[in-house]
Amino acid sequence: MDSLKMFKGYGKIERDHHKIEDQQRNPKSQISKPLITTTISALGILFLTLTFAFALASIVHHRTTDSQQLRNSADYIRVVCNVTRFPAACLAAIPSSANATDPQTILALSLRASLDALQNLSSSLGATKGGALADCKDQLDDALSRLNDSLSAAAALNDKAVSDVQTWVSAALTDQQTCLDGLEEVGDVAGLEKMKKMMKRSYEYISNSLAIVANIRNLLSHFNMTLH
Repeated sequence: MDSLKMFKGYGKIERDHHKIEDQQRNPKSQISKPLITTTISALGILFLTLTFAFALASIVHHRTTDSQQLRNSADYIRVVCNVTRFPAACLAAIPSSANATDPQTILALSLRASLDALQNLSSSLGATKGGALADCKDQLDDALSRLNDSLSAAAALNDKAVSDVQTWVSAALTDQQTCLDGLEEVGDVAGLEKMKKMMKRSYEYISNSLAIVANIRNLLSHFNMTLH
């Protein structure tokens, strides 16, 4: 009887011994569920932190790049406008927000501003018939045609296009002066002074465009660029 108890006890000890050995061979079985949960939570927090950091870095980089582009644009525009007779008007016509970073683009923007200003001037004269004002309207319409041609040519500047644009813009400037000369010849002092004031913006813009195209090669060389 005692022998049987001892045998049963021995069997229990042996089974316990095998269980200990199995646990030693399989340490994973000893990892508790709370530890697994904690590890997963930590990894999740780490992932979210890295994701947020990456997103924040991307936003900062994007804003820095945009700021750098605007600063470069302002630098380009300032250098180009410095060759004109009316730099303040040039800067007003070509804001830094235009993000123009080469002289050819700045020339095109200056021509566009000139065209818009002259169009507004021409429209303000209405449908005049006869007299010096009618002659002025004809001169301004001719100048508009020349500026339109100049703007088209500025889209793909080469040596010939530069020469053409310079000729057309110069002619547009002459058209405005011819308008003023006509008013002066007929003795319309009031009309002359009024026209001078109305013409101030378009005259300055066109004059600036002429200065830019006349210096386009030097400007391109300054920025280590060439004609397209």
